[in-house]
Amino acid sequence: MSANLNFEDWLALTQLYADYASAVDSGDWDLWPEFFTEQCVYRLQPRENHERGFPLATLSFTSKGMLKDRIYGIKETLFHDPYYQRHIVGTPVVRAVEDGRIRCEANYAVLRTKLSDASTVFNVGRYLDTVVRTPAGLKFASRECIYDSEMIPNSIIYPI
Repeated sequence: MSANLNFEDWLALTQLYADYASAVDSGDWDLWPEFFTEQCVYRLQPRENHERGFPLATLSFTSKGMLKDRIYGIKETLFHDPYYQRHIVGTPVVRAVEDGRIRCEANYAVLRTKLSDASTVFNVGRYLDTVVRTPAGLKFASRECIYDSEMIPNSIIYPI
């Protein structure tokens, strides 16, 4: 734990991570955008592109409005085989606390279960996050999901 982050803030950060995983696993997609600030970044990017500084990302959104649009697409316009997902998220590691912004990261694994198949490992990587305090509690100003494998399923529908 960083010396610049008190225990109550670290506990709130840990709760934010747990609540996020619970929300995206619940299938109540309207919960997802509420974890972010109005002006935010959400990116899903392969590790190789991230490490080389390449901008290409599988998904890239730059506002809460774009996140809400994605949710509309999930609920109303995208056609796909339904599946469940389950997140396993490591404890967040605080890298820096500067100007009211917490820079942190955590490893994640997402398991996917299609209704007629066994569960499989769907996506594995790490979150690189910037978290800020708002009147509604801690929120993500930026969440980069950097996945390890160059091979991913042909469609990623739900948030990671």
